[in-house]
Formats: sequence, structure tokens, C-alpha cells
Amino acid sequence: MLKTLQNAFKIKEIREKLLYTFFMLIVIRIGSQLPIPGVQTTFFKELFERQSNDAFGFINTITGGSLTNMSVFALSITPYITSSIIMQLLTIAIPKLEEMQREGEDGRKKIAEYTRYLTVGLALMQSVAMSVGFGGRGLLLNFNAMSVIVAVATMTAGSAMLMWIGERITEHGVGNGISIVLLFNIISSMPNDMITLYERFLSGKIVAVQVVSAIIIIAVILAMVVFVIILQDGERRIPVQYSKKMQGRKMVGGQSTNIPLKVNTAGVIPVIFASSLMSFPVVIAGFFPMDPSSIGAKILMVLRSDSWFRPEMPFYSIGMVVYVALIIVFAYFYTSITFNPLEVANNMKKSGGFIPGIRPGRPTSDYLNNILNYIVLIGVCGLIVVCLIPIIISGLFTVNQLSFGGTSLIIIVGVVLETIKAVESQMLVRNYKGFLND
Repeated sequence: MLKTLQNAFKIKEIREKLLYTFFMLIVIRIGSQLPIPGVQTTFFKELFERQSNDAFGFINTITGGSLTNMSVFALSITPYITSSIIMQLLTIAIPKLEEMQREGEDGRKKIAEYTRYLTVGLALMQSVAMSVGFGGRGLLLNFNAMSVIVAVATMTAGSAMLMWIGERITEHGVGNGISIVLLFNIISSMPNDMITLYERFLSGKIVAVQVVSAIIIIAVILAMVVFVIILQDGERRIPVQYSKKMQGRKMVGGQSTNIPLKVNTAGVIPVIFASSLMSFPVVIAGFFPMDPSSIGAKILMVLRSDSWFRPEMPFYSIGMVVYVALIIVFAYFYTSITFNPLEVANNMKKSGGFIPGIRPGRPTSDYLNNILNYIVLIGVCGLIVVCLIPIIISGLFTVNQLSFGGTSLIIIVGVVLETIKAVESQMLVRNYKGFLND
């Protein structure tokens, strides 16, 4: 990775793209520190401390701390991510959108335009809900119409600006701009995590214990990173052979290729869906008073991952079983709507392609479906391991969940690998251009 970056900086065109991306990220960090006019900047920080809920912690992590600072980027790019997932699901459900996606570049541009409109709409809804719902509880210094309008306009504009910055990075920088913005937000929370680990495991201990503890912490983090890299890059390649045919006086075809099926086909989406579904009742209930000894409070404790694997209350770890089941369900569901074995088999048949030893058509579809189910099971088991290790450590050692644990780690590794591949591809294209110019 370091060698790739070193070689990239030697090329003027790619160096300019990297510097452009870097300066745009600086703009994001500056915006993350600019408070919204007329708001109590410590409101959400105090609320999160009272709730002690991992859902709030993850939301604050993906916003890069902008939410607790109540900056102009308080909503971050979460509305864009949500709208992208919604549009992806609607593309499967609505035939007109599916046809539009197949039109090529023009169709994808229209879908991207609809995604932007939906992003602004979601940002407007979220900012209105936050300003009205929390405005009278201390979020706004003066709870009146003008303060609400200012807060709503600022948060909506901030989210739209982040979306614009992400698209500019994609166009003029390197990699996927939205993913890089999300990655940068998560990484910006890591210094606080390092302080948390130091205070919990190293502070006040003798030197020998500090050294051993530091080695163990570094080893665990590196092991998880390596495991996630293997999980993200792992794939099963299905060989495909295309038959030869006469075209005019020439014999064409006969190439051998493959269909790469990624082990982690659904990416981080199943974990986000499962976490959101379990955290939603906890977040809503947190705004209302509740007796800690009531049945409702105990059910909420089961749903909270910061209650799992705690020796003093083992019963609440039952929620982990529900969490694992949801990840499995969403992994298979999301894979089924993003990869259609029957469509792939029909396209292969039309192009004269076949899998050696498998008949074209329905048998090929069944074969791909069986392989995909097996691969998804392996991928989802890997996701569960990555997500549960930080939760287990958090429960056993009473540590707040960290930004580089579970979901965030998968995002970090995935975006870094994607960006490195983008840089390498741009370097390869430049080499081809230089060869052709010669």
C-alpha cells in the first residue's frame, strides 16, 4: 500500500488528484467544527452520556463527531447513504427504474439525480425532526420559528454540501468520494478510542503490565484487520467457457473467463440493518421515562449490545442470538436482490457461454444459486465474528465500544482496499496512454 502511494505521488496527474482529495477532507473537518447558529452544542454529547447506548455511539462515529458538536455537518452523509440503499431497493421493485438502470450511462445519471433529490428530502425530514423534537428540550437556545428554520436550513445545506464534496472527490480525486468521506469521519474518532484504551488497560499499571497489555491490544487489532481484509477480498471464481462460432469467414469466441462471487457479497449492509433494527426501540424508549425494574426496561437491555457478555448479568446476552439471526437474514435478503442467478444464466446462454460440466439455462441457475448460498454462509459467519469480538471485549472488560470495531472496521478496510485499487487502475491507465503515445 505504501509503495503504491509512493509511486502515485511520482505521477503529476495522480498526485494532483490525491492532493485535491486531501484538501476536500480538510474542508470537511473544518465544517465539522463550525457550530450551527442558535444551538446548544453540548446537548447531544450530554444526551449520549446519559443514554450510554451503542447506537448513539455508532451514529456519532459515522458523522465524525459532528453530531455531538452540532456542527453544520451534523447529519453528515447518512441521508445520502440511506437514499442510495432505498434507490437500490426501488430499482429491484419498480420495473421502470430497473429499465432505466439498464439504459447505460444515461440511465445511471437519472438514478443518481433521483438519489440526490431523495437525499435532500431525507436531510430535510431529519433536520426538522431534530429541531422540533429536541428544540424545546434544550437543543435550541431560543425555541422559536426562526431558530428552527435556521437549524433546519443549516443541517440540510450541510448534508447537501457533503454530498457535493463526495461527488467532486469521485470526479476529480481518487476512489469513491462518499466512501472516503465516511472513512475519514470514522478515522477522526480513533484518537478518542486510543485514549479510552489507554485509560482502561494501561493507565496506572506497572511497566511490565503496560507492555503486555499494549502487545495484546495491537495483536488483536491487527488480527481483526487481517481477517477483514481476507473477508473483503475473498471470492469464488466460477469458470465460464464461450463456444466458438463462425462470423463471416472468421471463427470467433472460444474464450475462457470466470464469474467472481465475493465471499462478503452483501458487504456491511446486513450489519447496519440488524444494528438499526435492534437499536430503534432503544433509541425511541430513551426519550421517555421508564422504571428500570419493569419488563419493558429488561427487554430493552436485551436489545442493547453494551449489555451483552457482562458476567454480572448473563441473561441479557440472549439479545446476541437475535442480532446474529438478523445479520444472517439480511445477508441472504440483500444478496438475493443484488445478484440474480437466473438472469446471469440467461445472459450466459444468449452469449453462448456455459459452465463446464453444467448444462445452460435452469441447471446453471440452480448451480449458481447453490454456490452463492454456500458462499453467503461463509461470508456471514465472518461478519458475525468481526462484529462480536468488539462486543465481547466491551462486555467482559467494561469498555465503551470503539470506532474501529465491528461495522466500522469493515467500512475502513473496504474503503481503503477500494481506494488503493482505484489508484492502481489510474496508474495502469496512464502507463497504457504513455505506451500508445510512444
